[in-house]
Amino acid sequence: MPLKPPPISLSTAWRQCLKSRYPSNRSFNRKIVRRHPISTYGYTQAKALVYSKHGSPNDVLSLHTHSLSPPHSSLLTLRTLTAPLNPADINQIQGTYPTAPPFTTTLGTPTPSAVPGNEGCFEVLSTGSFAKSVRPGDWVIARQTGLGTWRTHMQVDEEQVVRVEKDKLSAQQVGTVSVNPVTAWRLLKDFVALREGEWFVHNGANSGVGRAAIQLGKRWGLKSIAVVRGRGGKVGEKLKRELEDLGAEKVVTDVEVADKGFKDRVKEWTNGGREEVKLALNCVGGDMAMAMAKVLSAGGCMVTYGAMSKAPMRVGASMLIFKDLRFEGFWVSRWGDRNPEEKKKTVDEILGLIREGEFKNVPTMEVKWDWDTKEEELVDAVQGTLEGFRKGKGIFVFGDT
Repeated sequence: MPLKPPPISLSTAWRQCLKSRYPSNRSFNRKIVRRHPISTYGYTQAKALVYSKHGSPNDVLSLHTHSLSPPHSSLLTLRTLTAPLNPADINQIQGTYPTAPPFTTTLGTPTPSAVPGNEGCFEVLSTGSFAKSVRPGDWVIARQTGLGTWRTHMQVDEEQVVRVEKDKLSAQQVGTVSVNPVTAWRLLKDFVALREGEWFVHNGANSGVGRAAIQLGKRWGLKSIAVVRGRGGKVGEKLKRELEDLGAEKVVTDVEVADKGFKDRVKEWTNGGREEVKLALNCVGGDMAMAMAKVLSAGGCMVTYGAMSKAPMRVGASMLIFKDLRFEGFWVSRWGDRNPEEKKKTVDEILGLIREGEFKNVPTMEVKWDWDTKEEELVDAVQGTLEGFRKGKGIFVFGDT
C-alpha cells in the first residue's frame, strides 16, 4: 500500500502555492509584510490626500485614512512608490482645469471627495484571480489620466494600468515619464517634419517638458533656442550652462526675446536665415509667445501646450497672411487617452533611453511620505508648488507606508 504524505497546515499550503505561482520572486512574502499594514482579515490600510470642494490646496486638502479589501476578479492592490506634483494636478484642485476626477464616497469620506494626481509609479502588492498581465512585485503606471495618485495605496482594475519593465530604472524615473517627456516627444514629432540641422525655439525651457525637448532634439540632430525667465548673476549663468550641457544650442532669457534686435541675432545663428526655424513650442502665452513667433520661418508652426502667464495671445494678421504661420494646441492628457497604444510605445522608447543613460530626468524636490507623515507636511508641499522659482519638480516619494 502506498504511503500517504503527512498532512500540512493551511498556512503552509498557501505559502507553497505562492512559491509555485511566483517562483522568480523569492521575497514576495517578506515584501508584503514589511511594506504595508494588513489587518487580520486581509484588508490593506491606506491614506490619501482628498478634497471635497475646489479651492487653494491649503484650504481644501485633507488626509484621509481608509481600508482596501483583498482584490478579487481582475482587481489589483497597488502601493504607490512615487507621485509627481504637476501643474495640472494643482489646477484640478483649484477647479480651473478642463477635466477633474469625480467626487465620490468610495473611500468612505464623510462627503463626496476626489483624490488628486495623474501620474505615478506603483508596485503591485496582490492581484485578483483573473488578473493575467501583472503579478506581485511588478511596477505599473496609469494607462489614462484621472487615476488619483496622491495616496499610499489604491485598488484598480488590471485594465487601468500598464506594466513597466523596471530593470535599471528608479521609481522617480518611471513615475515622471508619462507627462513631461511624452509631451516633448509628441511636440517634436507630430506637428512639423523637422530634418536634421533645423531649428526649433521654445519657452519654459527649464521645465520638465523643456528639458526633455532639449535632450530629444539634440539626439535627433535638431538645434534648439531655449528661452527661460531672467535670473540674475550666478544663478542665471549656472542655469544657462546646465541647459547647454543638456544639448541646447542657444539659451536666452524672455527679456532678450522681447528685444527688437532678437530677430537679427536668430538670423545670425541660422546662417543668415538659410537654416529654418520651423517650430515654436509655447507654454507661457501672452506677448512672450508672440515675440517667439516672430522668429519663425515662413510656413512655420507654433504649438501651445500651456498658458502659465494666463495672458491672451494676440496674433498679428501679417503672421497669418504673409508668413502663413500655423498656431495649434496640444493637450497630452487627451492625446494619451485617445492613443493608449501609441502612448505606451512612446513611454517605452523614453524609458529605453533612460536605461542607456541617454536621457536625464528633471531635477526634483522630494517630499517624503511615510505612514506617520503629518497632513500639514503634505499639504504645505502641495501649496509650495505655487511659488515662483523652484529648484526642481515636486514629487511624493513613499517610504514606510
